[in-house]
Amino acid sequence: MSNVHPTAIVSPGAELDSSVTVGPYTVIGPHVRIGAGTTVGPHCVIEGHTTIGQDNRIFQFNSLGAIPQDKKYAGEPCELMIGDRNTIREFCTFNIGSPGDAGVTRVGNDNWIMAYVHLAHDCVVGNHVIFANNSQLAGHVHVDDWVILGGFTVVHQFVRLGAHSMSAMCSLLFADLPPFVMCQGQPAAARSMNFEGLRRRGWTPERISGIKAIHKALYRDDLALEQAKERIALMAAERPETAPDVAMMNTFLAGVSAQRGIVR
Repeated sequence: MSNVHPTAIVSPGAELDSSVTVGPYTVIGPHVRIGAGTTVGPHCVIEGHTTIGQDNRIFQFNSLGAIPQDKKYAGEPCELMIGDRNTIREFCTFNIGSPGDAGVTRVGNDNWIMAYVHLAHDCVVGNHVIFANNSQLAGHVHVDDWVILGGFTVVHQFVRLGAHSMSAMCSLLFADLPPFVMCQGQPAAARSMNFEGLRRRGWTPERISGIKAIHKALYRDDLALEQAKERIALMAAERPETAPDVAMMNTFLAGVSAQRGIVR
């Protein structure tokens, strides 16, 4: 393949589209598949049962598909699956899944992942997320679409981050972060909703007003979580334009465990 630098080592078992570019000194293992238009920079190691989609930009010094940092792992053929059009900057580490979960670490499409980001085993990342430098996700973390993590954010294992949520720099998340919520602190506390992000995504003033009402019920009216869920559920009838957002919030809150709770 003319797009593979002569110093790169690509296993004969690897499946690379003819348009894939591989930089100097990169090593690609026998169970790796890479789709059309993807560029892999120099000094990367891509191993394990790793599937990478189309038109990704993988910069230098990345480790993708290494075994999980889990003492229980015993060589099972778990996977790392990366979608399309992702940008993965320098020194990121994405591990394969583990047999204690679905066995797959997943990254969706159109994500912007900055330097030194770690995705531990069995993380599930949606679409259009932004992870700033040194964001660190422990095992089994689920991240929905359009989430933004500030630099040096650390997320505890099994935590879920709802769509359109955002963390400030150096936040430490021990609990689930509901959709739309902006958090900051160690441990993280809810500060507001991601109103500016919603405006940039074309949300109407009426719909954003509904998000403000959800925020008030969840954080400002001194309600217990079950009471807040009931109040939020009523908003769909009162404000029809909020129906999809109410459904998203209540679906998320229904999955919150008593052990983790939500960021308050």
